[in-house]
Amino acid sequence: MSSPRRVVVIGGGILGLAVAERLCRTRPGTEVTVVEKEPGWARHQTGRNSGVIHSGLYYPPGSAKARMCRAGSASMLAFARAEGVAHEVCGKLVVATREDELPGLRRLHDRGAANGLEVRELGAAEAREHEPHVAALAALHVAATGIIDYGAVCAALVGRLEAAGATLQLGTEVLGSHDTTDGRTVVRTTGGYLAADLVVSCAGLHADVVARRLHHQPSARIVPFRGEYYELAPAATPLVHGLVYPVPDPDFPFLGVHLTRGIDGHVHAGPNAVLAFAREGYDWRTASWPDLRDTLTFPGFWRLAAHHYPAGAREVARSASRHLFGESLRRLVPELRDDDLVPAPAGVRAQALRPDGSLVDDFLVERVGRVVHVLNAPSPAATSAFEIARHVVDDLLELRGPGAP
Repeated sequence: MSSPRRVVVIGGGILGLAVAERLCRTRPGTEVTVVEKEPGWARHQTGRNSGVIHSGLYYPPGSAKARMCRAGSASMLAFARAEGVAHEVCGKLVVATREDELPGLRRLHDRGAANGLEVRELGAAEAREHEPHVAALAALHVAATGIIDYGAVCAALVGRLEAAGATLQLGTEVLGSHDTTDGRTVVRTTGGYLAADLVVSCAGLHADVVARRLHHQPSARIVPFRGEYYELAPAATPLVHGLVYPVPDPDFPFLGVHLTRGIDGHVHAGPNAVLAFAREGYDWRTASWPDLRDTLTFPGFWRLAAHHYPAGAREVARSASRHLFGESLRRLVPELRDDDLVPAPAGVRAQALRPDGSLVDDFLVERVGRVVHVLNAPSPAATSAFEIARHVVDDLLELRGPGAP
């Protein structure tokens, strides 16, 4: 492909900013424009996650998530060191609290080893050396897991983009597009028209909506799941030294509530997973009929709900009851009391779902002509942001450049 002169990147989360930064750095002279509908950067998934640099423990060996997460952990840490972004490689514990969880813990150990990670099996006494207040029959220690401030990462990326002369447009929503006879795509926005040789959409919660506005029918639909969090009260924060996770339920597509000490020293508890009534539905009161209609008229949602109804009902009950939320946490740290849990801001996960009801388990990127659509990039996408950007720019856009950030 001949070198593009103008590229429009849609989305101001960590993926959109990482793609734009790689374009500016590896293709000097390219006019890069980033459009974001919010008045600030990283307002949704990037700015509302638990700030973990994932190791790649959970993902099938050979999958894009496994490969990009492991490489992404290294490139994210390199970026943080270069830009002075606060971070710490603290490791984490995955804790088995019941006998029936021990086989799952062993399978997780084997998967981590297959992914090239340093994973140590610990007995109960060894687990308490890392986390004195944890209840564990056995545990895995994953040394490579870390914590970071992803908002600060985005601020540093914006600084790089400004220095490189990129055009950054906040408060600008994409409405549609059309192609021209001279081989360009014109993106229609609330701020006017942008002509581009290439377009990259990293629209997160609105990825499928933006795809349709750009005349592509994506192979999956975004279904929003709200993850609700608590924060431990100051008196309870000493009960958790780092990151404490349960053994994931193999029949449930999310990791379960866990405890995460952030880079600011606060300990977050969560998230659960309940259907959000809007793509930006951060509480039960927020609903959008167009978003809800998208979900309720999609056959894949009903197939997913039928398969996971018991687990989903438990998640809804836990959402309504701080005590039930606390019970889940007390499996990990028995000393936690309900009064130790203080409500914290929720997040919404943009989960891509296929018509047969199966979750898209890996990153999903589709290219149609001059437009690349990043359609499924939930966790560990923040960890993997620079590797996803490398794949989009160097492989899908066929723009070869130098190495990692």
